[in-house]
Amino acid sequence: MNLKDYLSYLKSSSKTRIKILAILSILIFTCANLTAQVKTIDTNSVNIDTSKFIMKKSAWGAVLRSAILPGLGQYYNHSYWKIPVIWGFLGYLGYEWKVNNDNMNISNNNNGNRNFYRDQRDLFAVYIGLTYFLNLIDAYVDAHLFDLDISNDKFMGTTTHLSIKIHY
Repeated sequence: MNLKDYLSYLKSSSKTRIKILAILSILIFTCANLTAQVKTIDTNSVNIDTSKFIMKKSAWGAVLRSAILPGLGQYYNHSYWKIPVIWGFLGYLGYEWKVNNDNMNISNNNNGNRNFYRDQRDLFAVYIGLTYFLNLIDAYVDAHLFDLDISNDKFMGTTTHLSIKIHY
C-alpha cells in the first residue's frame, strides 16, 4: 500500500465516519427530551443535617479500579452501559495504532511514508492516552454523583417542567 492508496482510503473512511457521526447526532438530538426544573424550597421548614452524610461509593476506589482495568470503575459505579463504549473506543484506537505501526515498519524504503505513518501512530497513541484518562475522570465523577438523589420530592415545594421535543 503506497501513500496515495492510503490517503484515498483515509478520505473514503473519513466520509463514512462523518456520515455515521451525523446519523448518531441526529438520533441523539431528535430523541432527546430537554427538561428544566425550577424548585422553590422553604428553608425555614427544612432541617438538613449534612454531618451524617456518608458516601456509598469511594471516588478514589473507582479511579483505582479503572486504572487497573478500564471500565472496572464504571462497573463499580453500576454504570454498565459505559463499559462497552470505553472498550469500543480503546479497541478502535488500538487497532488504528497497530495498522499505522505495521505500515511504518513496512515502508522503510521511503522516508516520507515512514514519517507519515509514524506521525499517525503517535497521534493514535495520544488518543489512547486521552481515552484512558477520560475513563479515570468518568469513574471519579460517577462515584461522586452515585448518591445524588434527583427524584421529585412532593414536600419540597413546586416543580415546573419545560419539555422540548423535536419531531420530523
